[in-house]
Amino acid sequence: MIVGIEGTIEKKDPTIIHLNVNGLIYEVNISVNTSNSIKESRVKLLVTQIIREDANLLFAFMEKDEKKMFDTLIKINGVGPKVAMATCSTFVPATFARVVADKDVSLLKRVPGIGPKAASRILVELADFIVDGNSETVVDRGMADAILALESLGFKKEQIKKVLSGATGDVSSLVKQGLKKLQRL
Repeated sequence: MIVGIEGTIEKKDPTIIHLNVNGLIYEVNISVNTSNSIKESRVKLLVTQIIREDANLLFAFMEKDEKKMFDTLIKINGVGPKVAMATCSTFVPATFARVVADKDVSLLKRVPGIGPKAASRILVELADFIVDGNSETVVDRGMADAILALESLGFKKEQIKKVLSGATGDVSSLVKQGLKKLQRL
């Protein structure tokens, strides 16, 4: 299984590059976002390899969050690598996390290959999609754990997010703060 690739770019299109790795040239599928972030001819990329009966495909990414997004999407029934790559080209991971958190079907339908039914299915299956980066829009892991803990106690996700907005701390302090505020509702 190939998980990374480093080499010199021989040819670059918006969604495909030909990468020369010690004389062996690979065709690698990339998102538009990854294509835009490639500035030099020598590049190191994270790879998801998909082997099928008729093809051995490489999908590469500059950022681990984008790779995580792609890997998560292709696990959903009815979402193949082309639609997952189109999603990666349409949204950066932080924006995609926001789309999923807001359950925004209309934004997700803008991705080529995603209709209303597929958009709804994706949003249901990815209800807790979390990105690991350092962006402001990224959901904090501790906050996500606190939300899950409060949900398991029977509170609604909308109420939990409302009472925990602006709260800080570790998981246990977030749960305590959330419980105090939720008891008042």
